[in-house]
Amino acid sequence: MEIAIDFDSVSKQYRGHSVLSDVSFRVNNGECVGLVGVNGAGKTTAIKCLLDFCDFNQGDIRIFGISHRETLSRQRLTYLPEKFSPPYYLTGQDFLRYMADMHHAGYSQNDVLDMLNILDLEPRSLNKPIREYSKGMGQKLGLAACLLSRKDLLLFDEPMSGLDPRARALLKRHLLHIKQEGRTIFYSTHLLEDVEALCDRVIILHGGSVCFSGTTAECCSRYQADDLESAYLKCVGS
Repeated sequence: MEIAIDFDSVSKQYRGHSVLSDVSFRVNNGECVGLVGVNGAGKTTAIKCLLDFCDFNQGDIRIFGISHRETLSRQRLTYLPEKFSPPYYLTGQDFLRYMADMHHAGYSQNDVLDMLNILDLEPRSLNKPIREYSKGMGQKLGLAACLLSRKDLLLFDEPMSGLDPRARALLKRHLLHIKQEGRTIFYSTHLLEDVEALCDRVIILHGGSVCFSGTTAECCSRYQADDLESAYLKCVGS
């Protein structure tokens, strides 16, 4: 099976503090994997290392078998950061056209309207400047750009941030559809119920180290818990 993401003994120190310590895990092509942990556990740092946004002290990261330092390694992925802030001076449509060009995906008005329906974003919002968007609308626009890219690997940092319950439910339904297409999803989250509904496996980071990697059922079994939340609390020692 092709390996989409491969972390091999990655460690990072910042100002004498260990942010990541000997982090190793794999995400297979076609899997949906959730990265969970308390605030400051190292989730966003791990994603930034993966994307070569920051350096690390030792270890190796490969994306579809290519070193993460090679631009080519990121050709098959799309990414939405936790604090997504699209250019305020563009309209929603301008932004989606720009991102379609960046992803070499082509721009189809019908596909855009279908995606807006999936994410519960009003089509008329495309004509508004992004400065008039709420946080939730901006998040939906970023998700739309990523999902319309048709990339093999979708990489999200807290994708449900700012979404109302209806939008969350619709996004989860669409992510399940993407899984069925055989594409790969790797995302960080605090929402354990979403991990149980979506993910083939969960990776728990705590204090910069991997405490657990496996299926949610395996996690519950290891920590003798009835649900993922209880297993997670035992895993991180709360």
